[in-house]
Amino acid sequence: MANAWLVRQSGLLAGKRYLVRGDVTRVGRGLDNDVVVDEAATVSAHHLEIRRQNGSYKVSDLNSTNGTFINGERITEASLKADASIQMGATGPAFAFVMDDLPTVDTEPAATLIAKAPSFLRQEPTEIPIARAHEQLLSRAIARARLARRKGIGDQTMAIMREMLHTALHRTRRRFKKVIIALVAMLIAVSALGIWKIDSLRKEKRHIDAQIATIEGLLQKAGLTDTETDQLAERLDQYESQARALQTTLLYRVAPQPEDPVEVEIKRLMAEFGAETYAVPPEFLEQVKRFVARYQGSDRPHMVAALGHARRDVATIQKILREAHLPQDLAYMAVVESALGSTNRSSAGAVGPWQFTPATARTYGLRVGQGIDERLDIRKSTQAACKLLRDLILDFGAGSSVMLALAAYNSGVTKVKQEIRKVSDPIKQRNFWYLYRVRALPAETREYVPKVIAAIIIARNPAEFGF
Repeated sequence: MANAWLVRQSGLLAGKRYLVRGDVTRVGRGLDNDVVVDEAATVSAHHLEIRRQNGSYKVSDLNSTNGTFINGERITEASLKADASIQMGATGPAFAFVMDDLPTVDTEPAATLIAKAPSFLRQEPTEIPIARAHEQLLSRAIARARLARRKGIGDQTMAIMREMLHTALHRTRRRFKKVIIALVAMLIAVSALGIWKIDSLRKEKRHIDAQIATIEGLLQKAGLTDTETDQLAERLDQYESQARALQTTLLYRVAPQPEDPVEVEIKRLMAEFGAETYAVPPEFLEQVKRFVARYQGSDRPHMVAALGHARRDVATIQKILREAHLPQDLAYMAVVESALGSTNRSSAGAVGPWQFTPATARTYGLRVGQGIDERLDIRKSTQAACKLLRDLILDFGAGSSVMLALAAYNSGVTKVKQEIRKVSDPIKQRNFWYLYRVRALPAETREYVPKVIAAIIIARNPAEFGF
């Protein structure tokens, strides 16, 4: 039977092959996927899956933020034919779907070591079972190490390999102990070099992070001229570029990196929203943490409702957002806007889960008046909100348009545009993080966006925040 493969067509890993195993193969940024693609912001945590059915294959988009494209066409579900092109996002990583009859070869280091073992391990027929036993032992050790890494237990690899070597020493004959001792020596030497290199990378990261923190502090000072602000922003971009380059090194990715859990979730969410950043501004991080604490305290009933008796309304909103090809996490905007209550009314006369004013509601097709108010209808008001959000995203163009759309939903597109046009550079006018750092966004908006992000983070990880 022919094997199915995904072959990278772009990026530094172009040409790498991934075997499509089993009936379901999942692809995305998350470490629990069968094929992990974590170097591109366009890739969602769980982006797509490939299913095998009666010898044929189908690909399904898993409600990804940037979509799945087959041969240049965005799809929700489609049949896969040999030599089809699969792209994750319009500009994201691309794969070729290939069918062939080549044998599946394990190219892991353990198999390589066995293949390169001294000839006497392979020449005598009586020794073949022992060599196979070693290969199986090494393969099991590697599988255990992978599982430990996926579960976040990053310091277990050495312990697993030591256990494997101990077992091998007791299984084999005396003549093979020299080979195993050589492997131990090699493992120790490689580990020592790796530890030294990891320590160097950590020192470099601490230096970069310290420089970024200094610049962030300077940007928060009042009285800076436009020239000074731009110079600081350019220096910040340079350090962030250095940090991203450092993050792509293999040893840096292997070594566990202690990070603030809230900051980690912000970065993960920003990558899905197309507003990826290495350094989250301290003020933004503090605001998100402040609202997380508020949802754990005084506003706890709002989040309990969204995760409890109102979860059906949230699920309805998420479904409509997905159908509109918008991030489903934006459903928690309605939690921030109204706590999903239909009776809440603002001073401007806004009502309903999405807090539409009468004028905005009518603009987006809702009937208001003569005893009818469709702003209170969860489905119709969400469909109208989707139209408004799509208009805002398209209005702000590329870059961090989802974040700018959030800002404009709160303050109004006219007010946000008036503020950001005070920034002379049109590219920076589309950069949410630049606008946030230089306080070019309205004060109310600078609180609203972190509040939405806080609600999303809690909803994604309720147990971790006490819900």
